[in-house]
Amino acid sequence: MSRWCFVGRTDELDRLQSAVDGVEGRGLFFSGSAGVGKSRLLREGVRALPPERYAIWYVAASSATAALPFGGLAQVLPAEQPEGLSPAGVLRWAVEVLREQAAGRRIVLAIDDAHLLDPPSAALVHLLARQENTTVLGTLRNGEQIPLPIRALWTDDLVEHAELAPLGPTETTNLLAAILDGPVDAGSAERLFRLSAGNPLLLRELVHAAAGGGELDRRYGVWRWTGRLELAPSLTDLIDTRIGRLESGVRAVVELVAFGEPLGLHLLSQAADPADVELAEERGLITVVQDDRRFDARLAHPLYGEIMRRRCPVSRTRRLQARLAELLEAVGARRRGDLLRVAVWRLDSGTAQDGTLLLGAAAQAFARYDVPLATRLARAALDADGGFDAAELLATILMFADRPDEAVRVLDAVTGEVTSDRRLSRWLTVRGMVTYWGLSRESTVEEIARAGAELADPGDQARVRAFEAIMRLHGLDPTEALRLSRSVLDRPAAGVAARELARCTIAHLDAARGQFRRSAAAIARVQAEAPAWRADMPYLQLAMELARGTRLALAGDLAGIDAIAADEFADLAGAGDFRLGTGYLAILQAYAARLRGRSGDALKISLGACAVLATSRVYAGLAHAERAQAAALHGDAGAAAEAMAEADRVHTPGMAVLYPWLEQARGAVLAAGGDLPGATKHLADLADRLRADGLAGHEVLVLHDLVRLGRADTPVGPTCTDGGRRTVAQRLTELSDRVDGVLPPLLARYARATVADDAADLLEVADAFAALGLTVWAAEAAATALHGLRRARAASAAAAHQRLGALLGAADQIRTPALEALRPALTDRERQIAGLAAAGVTSRLIAERLFLSTRTVENHLQRVYSKLGITGRAELPAALRSITGHDGDGTE
Repeated sequence: MSRWCFVGRTDELDRLQSAVDGVEGRGLFFSGSAGVGKSRLLREGVRALPPERYAIWYVAASSATAALPFGGLAQVLPAEQPEGLSPAGVLRWAVEVLREQAAGRRIVLAIDDAHLLDPPSAALVHLLARQENTTVLGTLRNGEQIPLPIRALWTDDLVEHAELAPLGPTETTNLLAAILDGPVDAGSAERLFRLSAGNPLLLRELVHAAAGGGELDRRYGVWRWTGRLELAPSLTDLIDTRIGRLESGVRAVVELVAFGEPLGLHLLSQAADPADVELAEERGLITVVQDDRRFDARLAHPLYGEIMRRRCPVSRTRRLQARLAELLEAVGARRRGDLLRVAVWRLDSGTAQDGTLLLGAAAQAFARYDVPLATRLARAALDADGGFDAAELLATILMFADRPDEAVRVLDAVTGEVTSDRRLSRWLTVRGMVTYWGLSRESTVEEIARAGAELADPGDQARVRAFEAIMRLHGLDPTEALRLSRSVLDRPAAGVAARELARCTIAHLDAARGQFRRSAAAIARVQAEAPAWRADMPYLQLAMELARGTRLALAGDLAGIDAIAADEFADLAGAGDFRLGTGYLAILQAYAARLRGRSGDALKISLGACAVLATSRVYAGLAHAERAQAAALHGDAGAAAEAMAEADRVHTPGMAVLYPWLEQARGAVLAAGGDLPGATKHLADLADRLRADGLAGHEVLVLHDLVRLGRADTPVGPTCTDGGRRTVAQRLTELSDRVDGVLPPLLARYARATVADDAADLLEVADAFAALGLTVWAAEAAATALHGLRRARAASAAAAHQRLGALLGAADQIRTPALEALRPALTDRERQIAGLAAAGVTSRLIAERLFLSTRTVENHLQRVYSKLGITGRAELPAALRSITGHDGDGTE
């Protein structure tokens, strides 16, 4: 684990810098809670000041020196003071001492924990703040008594006073990545942020405790926290200091809120003395917030709950939870989630005797995608003689908790209770789901097809057929999948969940075939029916997201991907450890980041997806394929090849429908490794396969990849009646009339412009790609245009250089064959001289710096101009920026 790094706080550091070297030179004091990072911010700000310009004194006040005259500034003042001076004289003497030591430099006095200064030191600080050529900086802890001279600093307008806020989610994630030397899973980062409330000190203690307890696990380079919290002594001491000593009544209030939050204020006031509730709020232990027309009590800090729950004796814990359940039962369940709260309190207090209550709560938890809680409640329901219904629900949840073997055992244990068609249909579908996707048994499809055909009830048979249909689709039998799905929709007896599952299958197939409008309409219909199917089949959301994600990705709709990644399902899945949901959404986010040219983000997000899906093979192959694409774009051919090998290892036949994505990634990996002929052949064969399978939506993107490799004139497809074969550009033109959306015509135009070497059209295509957020493709189109303009030494090359430079400037580090083809073979010396010239250094000065003649420098520059296709120095900066990876200063 690395040294605790300083991350973020850029605005605050800038504000400190301005306080010192600004026009007014006013000081600045930051206030904040303990551990929020005030001291570290002050140290970092002072450390950045050049000592040749400033006389800097850094003082850390403490309680040990608070009672000693000038004890707070003992590190600054001489040990011996002149005798016989009045108090005012001592202050003037101290000011003169500091001025002499400053030797004409500006005085900067930084006081950490200025609220602990003794009165004479506080008075001296105030006097210094009034002096010219002096700046006072400092930190203060909230809730502490502040000496009057210090408070007067901002009331007298001598310094600015600002509150230092906790770290935000992004800063917390960056800090975690810095300290752990690697990216952190998004769900783990969110939970650690929530527990620490953005307090760096608490975050540090949480990370140390998790690391010491072996609760941090690293997979595919991404750190993941198990969620189990070890309360190390140092962490406990910190929280104890914040909580302070509690009277019995206040302790009861805090314990009730710890076990019940968010707890309605009316319930809390019934369970505890209202006066104690008011005192707990006054002391900052709880907060009362309004939610609609209801007031809820919450703990002031999440870690208070961890401490209080762990320290509460078992007997009192059970009594408090039973009391909370009784109170809520007495007033009745008024809000969504009240049933769930009562069930959890009953279960934890040992008073859960109602299997129906537990089963209903388990279903509610699963509908909220809280997999750990749903598992616990469903298991309790089964233990409370919940019978077949509890076993069915538990097995379903275990499937999504990546425990398929246990799910099969649970189902097999209730085989004797399968006494009706209804139960048999549900048993078949759940067991089929577990064995097909969880255990990768391809024979499952035929087994449930045979068993389902024997069911007498049309509604029960429709349920089995809907599952068979989506399995057929995933196993790459689209014709049968479509037939089965339509038969379900044609049956009036089919239940809502069965109908919408069948509709998801059709929507997915429509998307793969490029029928995006029909796919979108079907998905909207499924979404509208969500209240009717979510209680019965919450995991249908995954089928819907896969269909929707396929459509958005194939259509190049990055804004649509952003929208579903920000949807409520993403938050629920992340909070509830619903890994298939969070994993798939992360794959989509990585895809969008990659097309936007943010290769670093794409690589980080896809690595996170691989880590989340490490124990599940449903989307694992897709996650590694996306990681391979991101690594290839980033220019790391070795990592791309390793990710592709891992994708092949974990991909299962039950997810064969995803083969276009994996094979497209393989083409990118071949190209990144320098095997352009191999990549061309692979992608051309893949395009032929997709054409045969009728997956035109995928075929368009694969043909586009061939265009990106400069192979727009490559023959693809079968031999035509004229004895020839269509080229990639011709096939794209055909598909632009059959595949929905604005993207296919644009891709076809790009291919035609590439074949025609039409630079003007290519630049217009680049602008159209950029407008869609497709930065990588825009940069490649501009590079292809510029390649031709350079050869022709066209005057418009300068503008093209500017355009490409702007596109690359908006992207991360990206490497593609189209961009590399534009990269001229400049020698090291040519790059060095070009970089200096672009920075405005004259040829004479370049010659002196490099010990060359001016004529030699000019000769080098002429060769550079020729290679870049430009006419002179004025175009050089833009031309260098348009070389991928070149920063314009002569280095790469």
